[in-house]
This record gives sequence, structure tokens and C-alpha cells, in this order.
Amino acid sequence: MNILVLNSGSSSLKYQLFDMNTEQVMASGYIEKIGIPGSTITHKRPGIDKIFLEQDIADHGVAIETMVAALTSPEHGVIQSMKEIDAVGHRVVHGGTAFIKACLIDEQAINTLESLTEMAPLHNPAAVKGMRACQEKIPGVPMTVVVDTAFHQTMPRSSYMYGLPYEYYEKYQIRRYGCHGTSHRFVAQRCAELLGRQDCKIITCHLGNGSSLAAIKNGEVQDTSMGFTPLAGVVMGTRTGDFDPSLVPYIMEKENLTPAQMSDLINKKSGLLGLSGVGSDLRDVVEAAKNGNDRAKMALEVFVTTVVRFIGAYAAELNGVDAIVFTAGIGENSVPMRRAICQHLSYLGADFDEEANECAGEEKEISKPGSKTKIYIIPTNEELLIARDTKELVESLKK
Repeated sequence: MNILVLNSGSSSLKYQLFDMNTEQVMASGYIEKIGIPGSTITHKRPGIDKIFLEQDIADHGVAIETMVAALTSPEHGVIQSMKEIDAVGHRVVHGGTAFIKACLIDEQAINTLESLTEMAPLHNPAAVKGMRACQEKIPGVPMTVVVDTAFHQTMPRSSYMYGLPYEYYEKYQIRRYGCHGTSHRFVAQRCAELLGRQDCKIITCHLGNGSSLAAIKNGEVQDTSMGFTPLAGVVMGTRTGDFDPSLVPYIMEKENLTPAQMSDLINKKSGLLGLSGVGSDLRDVVEAAKNGNDRAKMALEVFVTTVVRFIGAYAAELNGVDAIVFTAGIGENSVPMRRAICQHLSYLGADFDEEANECAGEEKEISKPGSKTKIYIIPTNEELLIARDTKELVESLKK
């Protein structure tokens, strides 16, 4: 079975084609600047160099056509026609409470996703555009939606409810939803395999430009750091993470900001960027700190402290922890950040291995033998999990 996985952004399209008999990637690509001058296409298949092209991509429909051409190209493709695609899985960021597992895409599903636009204004409309374009350009192929928020739907109400008047939950569904659920699910499942049991308590740390943590017990999320939107939780590349909400009206009044300008400030101008003044990429901030930039050093200290704070809180919520997992761009690749975080975890019985930590991008235990709490690096693979969900759903419909 061949499964195509799509991740549609507001001006981008990522794709991976899987042979699900082996779970190997047959081809992958990234189309950038859709609807913007200077569009680019990067296409890759195993055993050949990346193919890079510059070509105007007017909209998501043209992007899907371009992807189809790349996948079926006699020179660079891996299939002869799209009839060899058995199903398409779409990644969606926010599904509210309507999506708790993978489901088939129909008009009702699309309408529901569109109704949730306010919760993910940058992500959900783009995903719907990708679905519409696929319906037009690849007709007749079963399509599924796999939602990032779905994995967090097991949270108890004590974790997802805010201390606001209950009527706002009833009227507007204001509650904690979380993000990165597909990533948290993938690495938690893999961690349970490494531990050799399912009845375990795991804290997963998805650390990247956007970061979130999750407390997982016996495969079910008990709590997660992101909230109604992806703004909450730890300090991120450009996002504040948690802060006193009374600062919103305070800063708006002092700086004479509109609501849109305030939203822009806390989402796009804060975090590592706002604290350091260097940039949002952690690698640049680390380099600046090495060169004596005190604000960069401070930004890193704040980032580490917020991650450590959530790990401690979740260890308390879970009443103990069997393993802590690092994943995503920073979690998988930043030796100094993992070291700085793990140096605060000995109270949990986590015996950190400095030497084992000197690695990047590989699955590895970085705690010493006999450590009461295990520490792992587990590279995430959200696309593979979406492909697995899609395969399972499509096969179940054939029975």
C-alpha cells in the first residue's frame, strides 16, 4: 500500500510518499512560497540528490499539480501515475473536540475544520486548501485527516479547564487543547517499546522553534503545556510561553497597541528572539552566548528554566516518572540544551550520561545504566504515524 502524507501550510506544501509494506519513504518534497514571487520546489527520492527548482506556484492547486508531476516524472518520479496512490493522509493542527482520531475527509469534516479557523488561523485554512486541491487534482483517492490535538483529548478536565467562568467553555469551547500531539504520540509509543512495557509514566519534550511538553500515563495524555493556542507553555523561538495575562492590557495601554499588534508581539516578537535580540533560532542564540552576549545567555537560561519547571510539574502530576524523552529540532540535536536541562533532574533519579549526550539526530539513551528514570533521545516521525493511521483506517473500511 502506498500512502501519500501532506502537510499544507499557508504558503507551503510538504509531502512524503510511503511504501507501507516496508514503511520506507519512496519520495519527499517541499514546495515553498505558494502564491508569493520566488516559489521553489525541492524533491528527493532515495539514492539521488535533491532536485531544486524555481517556478511560480500560484496557489495550492498548482502546488498539488507540481507535486503530482514530480512524483510521476519519468526522470525523477517513483510511480507512473497517481492511481498507484492508495490513500492520502492530511496533517491538521487543530481539531477542537470534534476529532479524537483519524477520520475520512468528507464535506462535513472540511466544514468542521473551517469552523475551527479561529483556533488555528494560520494552519487550518491552509490544510483545507490542500484538501480541496487534492479532491480536484487527485479525484477518487480516499483521504484522511489526522489532527495534532487529537492525542491530547484524553486529558482529564482538571487539566484542560481554565479558571474562567464556565459559560465561556460552553459558549466558545475555551479550554486547553495542546499541540504537537502526533509527535508526542509517536515518541511516547517508541519509548514504551524501549522500556518494554505499556504501563509507564513518560514526559515527552518536543523542543523546537515551537515547543511543548506532555505528561503521559499508560499511553494517555494527562497534561500538556500548550493551551487554547500554541502560545502557552515554555518560552519558544518567537512566542512568550506562559506569562501573567494582566500584562496584555498593561502593555497595550502603555504602548498604545491594538489587539492585532499585541497578538503579533506575543506570538512573533517574543521568546528567544525578544529576550536575546539575536534571533529565534536557538543555534544563533547559543553562538552569541558563547561569544559573550549576556542577553543571549539570559534567553537560554529562561528557556531551560521553563522546560525544567514543566518537567517537575508533570513528574508531580504523574506521581513519578519512568522516562523523559527529548525530540524535535532542539531536543534531538542540541547537546548543550539537553545537558543544561538534565543537570536539574537528579532528584527524579535520572542519572544523566554526559558522554552519551554528545550526539545529534539519533535514537539513544542518554542516562547511565541503572538510572531510575531513563532519559532518551527519540527522533520524531509525525509523517510515518499519519501514514500508519491512514493505512489502518482505509484497511478497516475494506473489511
